[in-house]
Amino acid sequence: MTPPPNFGSSAALPKGIDERSVFRSLFFAYPDSLLLVDQAGTVVLANPAAATLLGYTVDELSGLSVDALVPDSIRPRHAKYREAYGHAPRPRPMGTQMELVAKRKDGSEVMVEIALSPLQTHGLPFVVAAVRDIGAYPRVKQALQRARYAEQLAQLGRMAVDVRDPQVLLDQVPTNAAEALHVESASVFLLESNRLEFHVASGAGALAGEEPGARVPNRPDTLPGLVLSQGRAVVVADLAAEQRFPVPQAWREAGLTGIAAVPLSDRGRTIGALAVYSRSGQQFGDDELRFLESLANLLGTSLQRAQTEEALNHAQRLESVGQLTGGIAHDFNNLLTVIQGNLQVLEELPGLATDAYGQQLVGAAARATRRGAELTGKLLAFSRRQVLQPSTVDVRALLQSLSDMLRRTLDQRIQIEVEVIGEHLPVLADPGQLESALLNIAINARDAMPEGGTLRFRGEACLALPATVRRGLDDPSASDERFIAIAISDTGSGMPEHVKERAFEPFFTTKEAGRGTGLGLSTVYGFVKQSKGAVAIDSEPGAGTTVTLYIPRPWNTDEPADEEGAADGTVPPGLQVLLVEDDPEVRSVVRAFLAKLHCEVTSASNGEEGLQALAPDARFDLLLTDIALGPGMRGTEVAAEAQRRFPEMAILLMSGFSAELLDADRDSPPSWELLRKPYTRDELARAIVRVLGAA
Repeated sequence: MTPPPNFGSSAALPKGIDERSVFRSLFFAYPDSLLLVDQAGTVVLANPAAATLLGYTVDELSGLSVDALVPDSIRPRHAKYREAYGHAPRPRPMGTQMELVAKRKDGSEVMVEIALSPLQTHGLPFVVAAVRDIGAYPRVKQALQRARYAEQLAQLGRMAVDVRDPQVLLDQVPTNAAEALHVESASVFLLESNRLEFHVASGAGALAGEEPGARVPNRPDTLPGLVLSQGRAVVVADLAAEQRFPVPQAWREAGLTGIAAVPLSDRGRTIGALAVYSRSGQQFGDDELRFLESLANLLGTSLQRAQTEEALNHAQRLESVGQLTGGIAHDFNNLLTVIQGNLQVLEELPGLATDAYGQQLVGAAARATRRGAELTGKLLAFSRRQVLQPSTVDVRALLQSLSDMLRRTLDQRIQIEVEVIGEHLPVLADPGQLESALLNIAINARDAMPEGGTLRFRGEACLALPATVRRGLDDPSASDERFIAIAISDTGSGMPEHVKERAFEPFFTTKEAGRGTGLGLSTVYGFVKQSKGAVAIDSEPGAGTTVTLYIPRPWNTDEPADEEGAADGTVPPGLQVLLVEDDPEVRSVVRAFLAKLHCEVTSASNGEEGLQALAPDARFDLLLTDIALGPGMRGTEVAAEAQRRFPEMAILLMSGFSAELLDADRDSPPSWELLRKPYTRDELARAIVRVLGAA
């Protein structure tokens, strides 16, 4: 080998140190990769840094053509450049903004910068190539990492848009997190609806005890529990020195050294955590935490979208059920009106009056029709298309009746207690809907006491409304004594604050999928508000729940009204009634009812016939019309025209379709009365009395 040139005076070197050995040592100790290349493009000498960068040994590099270190795709271009450079060699420093790539022995590529230093001016036919891996630059390395993180997020973002199943993204997120951060494992924890524990929803390189489906308590002495309690990222730089929570033995056995975990949020609430685990001493800086937080936000948004879509689909299904139920109820209630009406007429026939067995059969059939009517009412209440019919309800009798029923149906481990303070506690509410509301609350209480407990009903006059309750009233100035408080308490698991705040939201439920509609308490809330009252919840985790309904008293009396007796003999004899009903069998039953009430009846099968009967010389006291009258005019249109022609005429609308009653209740004058099918003769009589009194 040609001895190295004399680059300057060696007088400054200590005595006894050879200049040649200094330069050789400098070449081999230099931190950048150095290649000494001859004019033919052959590597004459390489230092250890070059061998490490390019994946060869020092001896393998010696004698190797530099073309072997150039990617195949750019080799022809490189050959032309090297030939031109050989004719006019010149120094070329690093940092010339050229994008250069070197090929390693294993075929992989690395981005590099190369400085060229020709030695011809020093009498040597060589060029020194200094090669530097730009990925080793701190800023470049950071930029490459950020680009890698951005690519992972973009990939997951595209997946979140294209894939509707959130489980696909749940499975992919820990894999992407582990690959991007070069860690051994990652896990996604989701909080259970009871907020007492997490379950591992997915993972990559799962640790022992953290396989998908495993449970982890929601306590600050667990990793996801610590994330939830702090509401921010948790980083463990040295697991051996961790003091905030006990380190599981499985983590030590796996050789973990560092951990990073970030919250998984849904609409501002922490619902889980994303955690990554490192065995190689990986440091988790700001970039890594931002990447994890972006992954968690993307996953949380996807889960929220899936939940919202499911709630929307659920709402649409319920709306469809409501519409279908309303349509079925209309026809079903007409049938019940015919059956119930004919049974009542049959029961009063002289030939059957003394037939005990016949009376027994008629009574059984009549009870069955009443149960059918109650079933229809419950279906309508489920679809929230029920019209409230307030009346005076005795709270003591209602609670006693409800508790007797619940004792027969609830788990025997649940003890039921009833306490009513005061001899007489009347409220003004729809009896069926009030009972349904109390039953909804009782069922929630039962579910909160799977191992048994105490369910307590308490009724008393309200002495002082809580401030929060008063703010919820339609009339905040109403006096406290105006209300009766009905409280339902349980000794169950109770509710945390965030659940209590959302308890009345439609579709919000803490029960497992398929076990709750989320409509129970929202229906209670709607009923109480429509009844001019208010509702409140008092609950704490582990301390049970109390739901209190504040229902108004009747306006004009403190005594329960005997409605059955009030209607007897009150329909004026000879009352002139125009009956408009398109169903001939229903029309026949109603005519029989009116005849029994000593009314004079004119019938019409549709709206047009009804208007023809309303001639200028007509003398009708009452228009009794169904709302749905087939393809022609609606009953409300007939009623409006009848009232225009005869302002003093009383209007009584009837329907078996609850949505029609709701619309009529909203749009009709206050003096019009509404009657829900099926109805008995006494219920018809009471409705006539009410509307005549209002006319």
